[in-house]
Amino acid sequence: MASRITCEVRDGSPVTVVRLAGMLDLDTMRSVHGTLESCLAAQPDAVVVDLGEVTVGDRLALAVFAATARRAEEWPAVPVVLCAPPPPAERWLAETTACRVLPVRRNCAEATQAAGAAVAPRLRARLEPVAEACRRARDLVGDACTRWNLPDVAGPASVVLSELVANVVRHARTPMHVTLTLRRPYLHLAVVDGSRAAAQERTPDARAEGGRGLLLVRQLAQRWGTVPAGDGKAVWAMVPAS
Repeated sequence: MASRITCEVRDGSPVTVVRLAGMLDLDTMRSVHGTLESCLAAQPDAVVVDLGEVTVGDRLALAVFAATARRAEEWPAVPVVLCAPPPPAERWLAETTACRVLPVRRNCAEATQAAGAAVAPRLRARLEPVAEACRRARDLVGDACTRWNLPDVAGPASVVLSELVANVVRHARTPMHVTLTLRRPYLHLAVVDGSRAAAQERTPDARAEGGRGLLLVRQLAQRWGTVPAGDGKAVWAMVPAS
């Protein structure tokens, strides 16, 4: 008989709680992965995964949580905390190298408190796909770096974010949500637009506002990438802020 698992999502503020119940194995981990991806696409401040009613049929399936945590670290730059794993799963999580970095708490209350305490400073804005959006993006970086005392980060972060925004203006042509998050040692920059088309890396155009291309993002950011987000995509970058 095929294994089954249910995923109940409770969108609290600032923490989203995902309660799993049933059998976690190599078949059902796909469903869990999809649910967690959807949660991240909503850009919560933190995610708690409650394993109190889960039976682990294959320890390899626990890798789904490590993969989610790695993804969340890049975008939307939020903590992921597990809670109440059954004894075998708790032992396997401690023994698996990829999973050792995952915080694990005894119950949902402790996990929610830990996740809430780990919420990072964040600044958000909605921008229209117009040329002035690049200038607005630089202003947002300046505001964030002033608030968070990051004077040396303002220059490179302004260039990176204006290029991400310019790419939306020129290619996606949809409204966008811009997020700046300080999770040391990085300032995380992200732009979510309404197009699934891949971000375009082209030859810089010196005549265009923010028109120097994603090549500069590659040069100035520690890492950058793009992932599906709802009906569109998120393009993110991590700028050193230590």
